Amino acid sequence: MKTTVEHQPIEQIAADALIIPVLEGRKEERFGAADLFDSGEVTGKIFELTLIHHPPGVAAARVLLIGAGKPAEFDAAQLRKVAGAAVRHLKSKSCQNVALALEPEWAAANFVSAAVEGAVLGQYEPDQYKTGNEKTALESFRVATGAADAEDAAERGRILGEAQNFTRALVNEPANRLVPADIVAAARQMATEFHLECEVLDREHMKALGMGALLGVAQGSAEPPALIVLRYRPEKPAGAAHLGLVGKGVTFDTGGISIKPSDGMEKMKYDMAGGAAMLGAMRALAQLKPAIPVSAFVPCVENMPGSRAQRPGDIVTTMSGKTVEVINTDAEGRLILADAITYARRQGCTHLVDAATLTGAIVVALGHLRVGLFANQDAMRDRVLAAADAAGERMWPMPLDADYKDYLKSAFADLPNVGGRWGGAVTAAMFLKEFAEDTPWVHLDIAGTAWLDDSKPFLAKGATGLPLRTMVRLAMEWKE
Repeated sequence: MKTTVEHQPIEQIAADALIIPVLEGRKEERFGAADLFDSGEVTGKIFELTLIHHPPGVAAARVLLIGAGKPAEFDAAQLRKVAGAAVRHLKSKSCQNVALALEPEWAAANFVSAAVEGAVLGQYEPDQYKTGNEKTALESFRVATGAADAEDAAERGRILGEAQNFTRALVNEPANRLVPADIVAAARQMATEFHLECEVLDREHMKALGMGALLGVAQGSAEPPALIVLRYRPEKPAGAAHLGLVGKGVTFDTGGISIKPSDGMEKMKYDMAGGAAMLGAMRALAQLKPAIPVSAFVPCVENMPGSRAQRPGDIVTTMSGKTVEVINTDAEGRLILADAITYARRQGCTHLVDAATLTGAIVVALGHLRVGLFANQDAMRDRVLAAADAAGERMWPMPLDADYKDYLKSAFADLPNVGGRWGGAVTAAMFLKEFAEDTPWVHLDIAGTAWLDDSKPFLAKGATGLPLRTMVRLAMEWKE
C-alpha cells in the first residue's frame, strides 16, 4: 500500500472514500451529515461507522464518518486505532484508494505518523494459508493535513507499521513453518535488506561459550537452536550508551517433559513474540537511524518432550557460571533469556531490555491490557515507561523487592528455575535479574498483550507486535 500526504483542500481529493474522524459532542455539518447528527444516527462514539455515498461538495465517491470518542481522550494513539478501523471497514467495501482528513487542531507530526501507522496495521490480515478467498487490499492511503514535516512523519508511520506487520507475520506463522532455522533465515534476509550486521551462533558455538541453560531447553527437539545477533552502529555514536534488546524466541512450547494441557496449546506458536518484536524493532531502527548503537539478541529454540529432553531435577550451568535446578521444564523462557542476557552484557551493552511471553501469572495480574514491567533501576524503568506512554503501549511497573528472592531457593543449585505458587511473574523477573546483575535492565512480560484472541475493529486476530513501538521510541529518543 502506497502512503502519501495531501496538502490540498479535502473537498478536492478524489478517492474511493474520504475518512473523517468525528468526536463526541461535535456536530459535523459538512457532507450532508447534519441530519444524521440531529437524528442520533451519528454520535461520535468510538469506532462508530457511517458511510455516506455520493456526498455533496466533495470529489470523493464516499465519506466515512468514524467515531473517534471523547475529545479529552483523543490523541495520536487513539487516531492510530481509528485509522486502522476505517481501513479494515473500507477494505470490506472494495475501496482501493482512500484518504483521511486531519482537522487543523491535529496538524502535528505525531498525528500524521499515527494515521499512516494505523492504516498499515489495519491493512494486514493473517490469512495467507486460506484458499479460495479473494484478497482485499488498499492500493493507496493518503493523509490530508496542513502539518509541517508531514512527509517525514508519514514515512515514520509507514516504517513503524511495516515493521510491526513483519513482526506479526512471524508470530502468526505455524510452528511447522517456522522453526528456529526459519527465524534465522528471516533475520538474515531482513538484515541484508536494511543493512544491519547479522551473526548467528549455532549449537557448537553456544556450547563453547558455556550456554548450558539455553542448550538444555533445546535438547528435547530435533530442531537445532540458534542465537541471532543483529547490530546497528551509527556513523557517529552520541555518548557511551549501547542499548541491548533481548527477545524470547521459543518457536513452539509444549512445556517439555512438564507438558502443557492440550487446551489452547496451538497458541504456543506465539512464544517467540518477544524475539520477533525485537527483530521488527531493529528493522525500523535501521531505517530511522538512532544516535546510539543498538543490538538485538534472540535465542531461538523449540521446547519439545523428545527422548533427549531435559528432565525436572536436572541441573544446568549458565554462561554466567551460575547453576540452575530445573524444577519445571515449562519455565524455559527464563533459561534461554538468562544466557542471552549474559551474552549481551559481554558484548558491551550498557542498558538492556528484554521482552518475553514469560508467565501466565502476569495475565492473571494485569489481564490482556497492560505489559508487566520489571526493572532493577528506577531511571531505566522511567525511560521505558516514558517511551511506552509516548508510543501508546500500556505498561505497568511491578515490584522487585529483594525479599522476593526468598522464593527462589534450591538445595542443589544456585537457583531453581521457578519459585512457589505465589507471585509467579515476579519470581520469573527475579530470576532474570540475577543475570542482568548491575547493568540497567528492564524486563517486559508480554504474555497477555502479544496476542489477540479475537480481532479488534482496528487490528486482526493474532499477533499484536508489542512492544516494538516502545523499543523504537526508547532508542530514537535516548539521551545520556
